[in-house]
Amino acid sequence: MRRALLTARAALTDEDRVRTAELLARHALELAELAEAGTVAAYVSVGREPGTRALLDALRERGVRVLLPVLLPDNDLDWAVYEGAARLVKAGRGLLEPAGERLGPEAVCSADAVLLPGLAVDGRGMRLGRGGGSYDRVLARLAQAGADPALVVLLYANEVVARVPEEPHDHPVHAVVTPEGVRRFER
Repeated sequence: MRRALLTARAALTDEDRVRTAELLARHALELAELAEAGTVAAYVSVGREPGTRALLDALRERGVRVLLPVLLPDNDLDWAVYEGAARLVKAGRGLLEPAGERLGPEAVCSADAVLLPGLAVDGRGMRLGRGGGSYDRVLARLAQAGADPALVVLLYANEVVARVPEEPHDHPVHAVVTPEGVRRFER
């Protein structure tokens, strides 16, 4: 399933990606969970992922504290505040990370909403990630801390599927945003 989804992403044109990023930002900014958030943990899209840059900048302009991940050697995530595109630095695996002070892996627990990368979400709200486990750790950390932020995934329309493979450690998300709009799941 991951291979098929990545192949479909590879076929997208640059025009498709730009248009999708604009629509995703517009729909995501209409979510009450983001509109009312003081802190949002997010990520910088890379490659053919659905674009997040417009959304990151819009959230920051609204005065939202945006936390971005910093990949640690063990695939866990540290966090730092997004200070604009000019303060992003190239990191391993083609990622872009914030150049600012590291806040520690627990910083994500202060987020009102968490934007999660993914390859697909099914009708139950189960997310299929890339398989590295970084966000599985984030979700486990949130649960262990008793934090209950809104969990939101940004995807292309064809990535909302009937069913994704599920592991015992997987957590459902609360909403998926596609270029067509928002779909919510039971919370």
